[in-house]
Amino acid sequence: MNTTSDTARQTMTTAPAGRSLTRRGLIRRAGVGAAVLGVLFSTGGTSAAAQASTSSVPAAHAAPNLPPGDTSNGADNFYTSDQVTVQKVSFKNQYQMNVAGNLFVPKNVNRRTKNPAMVVGHPMGAVKEQSANLYATKLAEQGFVTMSLDLSFWGKSEGRPRNAVSPDIYAEDFSAAVDFLRTQNFVDKERIGALGICGSGSFVISAAKIDPRIKAVATVSMYDMGAASRDGLRKSLTLQQRKDILDQAAQQRDVEFAGGPTAYTSGTPEQLNENSTAIEREFYDFYRTARGYSPNTTTHPTLTSNVKFMNFYPFADIETISPRPILFITGEKAHSREFSEAAYRLAGDAKELVIVPGAGHVDLYDRVNLIPFDKLTSFFRANLK
Repeated sequence: MNTTSDTARQTMTTAPAGRSLTRRGLIRRAGVGAAVLGVLFSTGGTSAAAQASTSSVPAAHAAPNLPPGDTSNGADNFYTSDQVTVQKVSFKNQYQMNVAGNLFVPKNVNRRTKNPAMVVGHPMGAVKEQSANLYATKLAEQGFVTMSLDLSFWGKSEGRPRNAVSPDIYAEDFSAAVDFLRTQNFVDKERIGALGICGSGSFVISAAKIDPRIKAVATVSMYDMGAASRDGLRKSLTLQQRKDILDQAAQQRDVEFAGGPTAYTSGTPEQLNENSTAIEREFYDFYRTARGYSPNTTTHPTLTSNVKFMNFYPFADIETISPRPILFITGEKAHSREFSEAAYRLAGDAKELVIVPGAGHVDLYDRVNLIPFDKLTSFFRANLK
């Protein structure tokens, strides 16, 4: 893998603005990043992206006869370990919403001493059983107390309407998880870190900016959910297209306030066809196959709430996290690489950028032969002393 220290320079290129969008295209891009799935080419919206339901959220997939998916490079999303105990936990955030989590404790941990710990967040639109549990288990094997959590409105955590987007509450969930960990008598209150995968990378940065109890931050395949929603990948979204998305969401608010059906957007496509993009196929191979499927998520956020990401600026003041360290990990071929590079450039002195050779965005969700767990381990050991 390639490692860039805080003294190295990063260069970025941008693509020209994207072409005009059809109404269906607007629906797809409105979800930019939500669930991250494909983002604008995108978080995976397809013609089914703007689903509507007269009751609650679209039904989760029944999962019959799922294709196996590409399990190369050690893909092992549902990895478990006989070296780790797992306990379901629940705690309240400051909005008095119950947040569901899994607490992973190494079996050989000395519970009479204080141990380092960390919170692990799942990709946007996913649940803790997708990627977050894997990372939490692997790091618990290295001696850390870890916790994966379902962000509010997703999975088994509370929040109505289901699948709502609320970046502020997502960031609060990480701080609430720190609240919980600090009450455990075998956790050192001053040695708690946080790890965010995909969209959670931007949420954990947002949390760390205002919560100095988070002593070290790592992100993997990070999406800046705000920039992705406002500008698209490589700034492919024009200002007019952005305004059209906002107008569509505003009109849908009128529909739902009057009692009409809830509309959902983006997320991983339910089916592929000859027009499916490479990014849609990348997410489909994880979320819609046995490789990474979970019955607890559809990945589709609500259309009216998804535009809240346009008011989300996680990298503003990111330098104030310093001297607490930040590690950015991204794939060499990841379509999301621009976000880790941008955050690295803006962050303060204590920072590091690791680029994994040959890896794409979703590869770092579960391909254990590509994920640099050794780097994550050394980073947190060094910075949660």
